[in-house]
Amino acid sequence: MWTAACEALTIPADQTFRSVWALRSVLPAWAGDRIEAAPAEPSYVADDGFPAELSVNWSGTRPELRLLFDCGLVSPVSPGYARSGAVAANPRLGQIHEIFTARPGLPSPPLWHSVAWRPPARVVHKTYFGLYAWPLSQRYAAVSEAMRRLGMTAAWDDARRRVESAVGPREIEFFAVDLADEAAARVKIYYRNHGADIGELNRIASVARHHDAERALAAYRSLTGDRTAAGEAALSCLAFRSGVDGAAECATYLRLANLASCDGEAVDRTAALMRSEGVDPERFRVLANALAPRSLKDSQGLLALVSYRAAGRPGDITTYFRPPVYGRSVPAPSPVDLAWHDRDDDPISTIGRS
Repeated sequence: MWTAACEALTIPADQTFRSVWALRSVLPAWAGDRIEAAPAEPSYVADDGFPAELSVNWSGTRPELRLLFDCGLVSPVSPGYARSGAVAANPRLGQIHEIFTARPGLPSPPLWHSVAWRPPARVVHKTYFGLYAWPLSQRYAAVSEAMRRLGMTAAWDDARRRVESAVGPREIEFFAVDLADEAAARVKIYYRNHGADIGELNRIASVARHHDAERALAAYRSLTGDRTAAGEAALSCLAFRSGVDGAAECATYLRLANLASCDGEAVDRTAALMRSEGVDPERFRVLANALAPRSLKDSQGLLALVSYRAAGRPGDITTYFRPPVYGRSVPAPSPVDLAWHDRDDDPISTIGRS
């Protein structure tokens, strides 16, 4: 997948070779396992249980290639990943890692990692904690404690209050951190939206300090085919940066696999959005065809998600590809009941306060 994407994006061979070496050094031990007829332990990364997803961000002069992968499953985390300086020595991850570990009555949240590369720049690492198996009160308590340790309590309180005032309670699904020391490194909180329309998604995104609501709504309409419904389980990702007293920006993810009749239609809608944002979609089309196992008109779900961020950078669109490996979907986590209340006795909220 990675080398096919590099070829489609016309990345020089020597740079591709170095990036493959870097990627292999951090992939988990399962990367060397034989792919059987069905996943031994399904991952939630892809609908069919495969533990990896490839994506490309199209902003800027060069696309950014990314691979998101599940760090666990039946095999342990790779020695290369564990030794990675971006992971082991990262101050932010060290501050919060214990919050997102197994405790009595709660499973350990899945740990995902992402390698992002905008050639010829260096590789950037990101880590994600999947909170979808925890009760909502536990998720909010863990996120609040993590934001406290990172010095972002005021920003999180402001964003949460404004989101809930605009659209009501939300389900937190992921907590993520950029593994970098730069001031631009982000902390990200992902909401899963059940039964939302694009106006609701736009109200959530408008909580961010940098958001163009008019441009965003036009982009959402392009992706949904002018429908107001946002489709199945759209995501809103609030990004927080040091020194900003609220959410800095918001990316909205729409599931094109649910909104379009086939991958051909999904690619056409996305290409139209890219063109309207001043991005030539030709490389995107070449990439989609390179990853497709058959004609895009005869496939469904390859282009699984498309995200859009209206934060001042034209063409801030990311396309998420999940090539079919196992051929059938596995059950995803069930939607949760949002009629919940915070509990003052939540054990997570007292971690590290002695």
